[in-house]
Amino acid sequence: MTVRREPPSPSFALGALELVPDVSGALYAPDERAVIVADLHFEKGSALARRGSLLPPYDSRETLSRLGVMLARLKPKTVIALGDTWHDGGGHARMDAVDAEAFAALRLGREWVLITGNHDPEPPRDLGAQVHHELMLKGVILRHQPSASPLGPEIAGHLHPAAKVSGRGRSVRRKCFMTSATRCILPAFGAYAGGLNVLDKAFRPLFAPSDFTAHVMGADRIYAISPALLLPD
Repeated sequence: MTVRREPPSPSFALGALELVPDVSGALYAPDERAVIVADLHFEKGSALARRGSLLPPYDSRETLSRLGVMLARLKPKTVIALGDTWHDGGGHARMDAVDAEAFAALRLGREWVLITGNHDPEPPRDLGAQVHHELMLKGVILRHQPSASPLGPEIAGHLHPAAKVSGRGRSVRRKCFMTSATRCILPAFGAYAGGLNVLDKAFRPLFAPSDFTAHVMGADRIYAISPALLLPD
């Protein structure tokens, strides 16, 4: 029997922190046995349903399922969620019992850290998780919204980066990690969370036009793409 092995993801460093972008959309810090995720947006579907959206409100279940697969594979001791874990302040209360139990199971046996976001500035305090506005990890600042003038290397979410590339006569648009020597912005992990093209003007205060790499999420691996190969929407 032939065993199929996934190609290794490209790694990079921010300060003293070695990091590996994972095909799931999580960022893994192997020396810390820590997984970092951003913008889970639990219960976005139920929030949209209240406004008449016809999307099925099962995004939390799909996001939890993807989280579970990733955690079982990487086996971290710590999970750090970089804000907007819930889509709004009432999301935790709207999560149904099945999803709440699944989320509780994912917290068992590992430490969880919740960073506050603009959608959830007051995350629930009864989950057995630490709650912080920002967190320092080996000299790297972890926060929800990237700073235009950070005091040191940072890891953030909020902007939901995505990249569009062309190949074999067609273009493909995928979520991506956006990195430079001093910064990493994670893709949104949530099932209903979209992506903003990394060539959008929102990224200009954060990255020089040619001084970043898009670590693009493929089906079974991460592709490191230079800005010269990226396309606008």
